[in-house]
Amino acid sequence: MRRGIALLLIVAGAWSVLTGAVHAQSDVGAVHVVEISGDIDRGIGPYLARAIEEAEAAGAAAVLLEVDTPGGLLDAALQMRDTLLASPVHTIAFVNRWAMSAGALITLATEEVYVAPGASYGAATPVLGTGEPADEKVISALRSTFRATAEARGRDPDVAAAMVDANLEVEGLVARTELLTLTDGEALDVGFADGRAASRTEVLELAGLADRPVVETSPSLAERLVRFLTNPVLGSLIFTIGILLIIGELLIGGFGIATAIGAGLLAVFFYGHLLAGLTGWEDAVLVLLGVGLLLVEVFVIPGFGIAGVLGVAAVLGGGFLAMTGRDWDFVSGAQIATTAGTLIVTFVVLAIAFVVLLSVMSRRAGGRSPKIVEAATEAKEASRPRGWVRWLGTGDVLASEDDEQEAEPEEGAVLSLSARHAAREGAVGIALSDLRPAGMANFEGHRVDVVTEGDYIRAGEKVEVIRAERYRRVVRRAPET
Repeated sequence: MRRGIALLLIVAGAWSVLTGAVHAQSDVGAVHVVEISGDIDRGIGPYLARAIEEAEAAGAAAVLLEVDTPGGLLDAALQMRDTLLASPVHTIAFVNRWAMSAGALITLATEEVYVAPGASYGAATPVLGTGEPADEKVISALRSTFRATAEARGRDPDVAAAMVDANLEVEGLVARTELLTLTDGEALDVGFADGRAASRTEVLELAGLADRPVVETSPSLAERLVRFLTNPVLGSLIFTIGILLIIGELLIGGFGIATAIGAGLLAVFFYGHLLAGLTGWEDAVLVLLGVGLLLVEVFVIPGFGIAGVLGVAAVLGGGFLAMTGRDWDFVSGAQIATTAGTLIVTFVVLAIAFVVLLSVMSRRAGGRSPKIVEAATEAKEASRPRGWVRWLGTGDVLASEDDEQEAEPEEGAVLSLSARHAAREGAVGIALSDLRPAGMANFEGHRVDVVTEGDYIRAGEKVEVIRAERYRRVVRRAPET
């Protein structure tokens, strides 16, 4: 019982470190502080949602956002905006320097706004990675979002819209062709700020919360990891390596360390994107369907046909959807092209690297463990492709010296003189089984183990010996005469 309780405590402690579930006890009616500083990435959205949820559970009087940001990712800001509008806890923003772009939307979504002397917020037109403005579809959608957010908080929607669209004019504030950025004084004049405060203490005094205890919050380990896992390049790398490891391990007909590592990488990938609100279970299902189709292509209908094409499309499609926001109104054509291009390029580069590694490891395996190669039986050879996958699972390349001694060919495994002559270089025989690439062939009545150089040859087709290796022969499809 004591061991069981200790184990549960260890698991609970590890989970709390990962999720940030353990916090100091706070009095009912406290003010929970959430810092929004630096670039807004996809890790801040889950952090804010958790902080508000915990504040509600603790009976907090308010959640105070200390905002100092130049902006960041639009999809993250939209997620935070929805969280704030739906918050059951009173929300306050303190713009302590600036709240630009995405930060302006987050500020507008709070119920009260206080600005520090010299602070400013606005300039929220969406831009691409190159710094150019997004297309009109995205600008229109974001303009409507700013208007709706301002209306929900009782503020002037025209002023909010002018922060997004430079073609809008607000008399006395901004001329056409200029984006609106409010100073602290202007924000007070137009009702986009409820007061001016130089510090958090002054904010609490103005909001009538000076006597309330303050609870500091911080991102959990998982929320810090999200910003790295949702990076397009790193995400593509993790996703592709995970897929290739799983497919490679399955090619040897079992589940080993490579499958575990691949599944772990995919779990990390989808967990990070799920926490960021980018992905759903349908994306994972699509990826699994793609892997299944690729395996059908390998084992059931070898070659590269419809199943292979659909498999690759499903895998890449699932990865793309997992890295793209669900609100398509805010996804520009350039963002779609960038995400898809990054994923495809990463997939192709890694696939080529794995093929090269397969070739190198195949030669290395043949040079280091000839006894093991020669001792393989027909079933074993038919179920195991050569190459790098042997190094990742239970392949013979990892066998110990004792294993190599035990793998000596059984008596009679070496070809007889007549069989050697029948299956000499240049001899033509008939494949007795499908060669994928290993199997059996008949040469003048002798059953001989054969292997191709990677080609698939169906049973019944003619094969030609191109290289003799003791009890086995390397063959290719015999040229038609």
